[in-house]
Amino acid sequence: MFSIIIGFAVDGGFPLLTTFAFVLGATTSIISGYIGMKVAVYANSRTAYSAINKEDGLANAFKVAFRGGAVLGFVLTSLGLLNLAILIYAYEWLYGDDFSKPHLYECIAGYGLGGSTIALFGRVGGGIYTKAADVGADLAGKVEAGLEEDDPRNPATIADNVGDNVGDIAGMGSDLFGSFAESTCAALVIAATSSELAADQGYMLFPLMISAIGIFICILTSFAATHIMKVDTEDKIERTLKFQLVISTVLLTPALYLASIYLLPETFSFEGFTDVKSWQVFVCLICGLWSGLIVGFVTEYFTSHAYTPVKEVAASCKTGAATDIIYGLALGYLSCIVPTICLALTIYFSFKLAGMYGIALAALGMLSNLAISLAIDGYGPISDNAGGMVEMIHLSREIRKKTDALDSAGNTTAAIGKGFAIGSAALVSLALFGAFITRVKMTSVNILEPLIFAGLLVGAMMPYAFSALTMKSVGKAANEMVEEVRRQFHLMRTNEHYKTEYDHCVAISTRAALKEMIIPGVMVIFTPILTGLLFGEQAVAGLLAGILVSGVQMATSSANSGGAWDNAKKYIEKEGLVPKSDPHFKDIKAAAVTGDTVGDPMKDTSGPSLNILVKLSAILSLVFGTFFVNYGSLLISRGNDNTNTDTTAPAATEGTQATL
Repeated sequence: MFSIIIGFAVDGGFPLLTTFAFVLGATTSIISGYIGMKVAVYANSRTAYSAINKEDGLANAFKVAFRGGAVLGFVLTSLGLLNLAILIYAYEWLYGDDFSKPHLYECIAGYGLGGSTIALFGRVGGGIYTKAADVGADLAGKVEAGLEEDDPRNPATIADNVGDNVGDIAGMGSDLFGSFAESTCAALVIAATSSELAADQGYMLFPLMISAIGIFICILTSFAATHIMKVDTEDKIERTLKFQLVISTVLLTPALYLASIYLLPETFSFEGFTDVKSWQVFVCLICGLWSGLIVGFVTEYFTSHAYTPVKEVAASCKTGAATDIIYGLALGYLSCIVPTICLALTIYFSFKLAGMYGIALAALGMLSNLAISLAIDGYGPISDNAGGMVEMIHLSREIRKKTDALDSAGNTTAAIGKGFAIGSAALVSLALFGAFITRVKMTSVNILEPLIFAGLLVGAMMPYAFSALTMKSVGKAANEMVEEVRRQFHLMRTNEHYKTEYDHCVAISTRAALKEMIIPGVMVIFTPILTGLLFGEQAVAGLLAGILVSGVQMATSSANSGGAWDNAKKYIEKEGLVPKSDPHFKDIKAAAVTGDTVGDPMKDTSGPSLNILVKLSAILSLVFGTFFVNYGSLLISRGNDNTNTDTTAPAATEGTQATL
């Protein structure tokens, strides 16, 4: 349905070009998510089986889980890059003489829109699915009935395990695929306005070469985890996974330098940015690459129970769930400081050196080791579900300790992956914002303009409304899940022959995911379109700026608070705070479980879903930019518009670069 809207609304000689690019991007995202889930399901059981070996069980299980995540990472990045390259070459060959370069690459931007639209379903729907089951299983099974996690008597456990694959494998994969596709499309749209870059196809495809180099470096890096660093003790798991990010970042630094020097002209220009040198492009890439690493390590510091912040949250459970929640919220707010400063410095230097093209390349630099980032992120839910299988088939406690060790490290790497996704979403959104400004030919964005400032306020409100809708959806579905679990527990107590009906809980999560994601999805998709149609491109510019500034902070704080509560609970369960023999252990654990339950929808539903809000709003505005210029502003007069130099041009002309 949405592809039909694109076909009719997007202006140009051949609007179906954008529609086809949209369908291809959506299809690529679907296929990547399906393959990732399929591989994760096979890897779950194989990881559990590998842990049985007494001598090398931990090392073998780690290898299987990591390789399962690596399949997701390499399939997604390779397939996304291949299809985008084919699309570009096909359009250049078929329509290169019929369109100007800027207009042709604006059509290709539909590829990024397709990827993010599917990410909306994967992230929002998957997040609602998994957290409805997880919260229901925790409240009714762990808090009320006192069962261990993944106890097969708890009917919500199967839905919880299925949800891990839906939300954390398919959702995360589609989210980061959208970031890759959108940042590449933004760089291509802006590059097409440079006469030097547009003159040579090799120069134009430099953004794709960055991703290709990243895949090659990530292949080399993965051997460190599987063949060089043997994970034979628990303390080596998290360190090995972190080293994957460090090694890939170090190896990519000289590789990106060589690429910048040899794959770009020595100097090129945009309007407002003359004589941009290839070494300046390298600095933009490195700013993004190393900012991503810093954001990852800061996220780890605030979410791992190896460090003080999470230990403080765990200690607060001694006085009850209320103080646990207070400490967790404070931790999430504090965790925004360093990532925001890193992103601000990256944006400043990238824009000073190469304008909006520099910001798009900074986003690609942060995503250049995407394959490894997805590998360590996919490792988490694979390890988690392997532990669930060990519990359900009643294997020994020693085997469960091995999978718990893998899972504990996976929680931290999952939080790192979320921080990485949020940081890349911020840069991608800003790059798309620049491409939108370029397309609609706004020469400046002045927040003192009433229409822009009004859009800014509305945009800043959007993440709060979106988070409220998604969290309430989880709450409603969790209520239904708790009632169902209580009903089955009652039947178990009264009828000793009663068998757990897992399918009822799976059906509740499925219905909730499909039904509850409609309103948030409609809000994300149609708010930019209606704003542009009714108030024009100025209001859209303000809207995008507000969504970006507000959404990044909310996403970071929500994800880190939830991650901290989760690992504080695991720290207590591992007897890191008090031994199980302590008479207060049960009450402390109950407080920690309550905090973790509150944090579940924050870290796995509303927080990560804000990435989609930030990026999808921006890519929608870019694709519909010309439509806003030609048919928008139905409720206002364009006579007061003094920031747009030409309201009739169908597309950005060569040499246009916005000044912010």
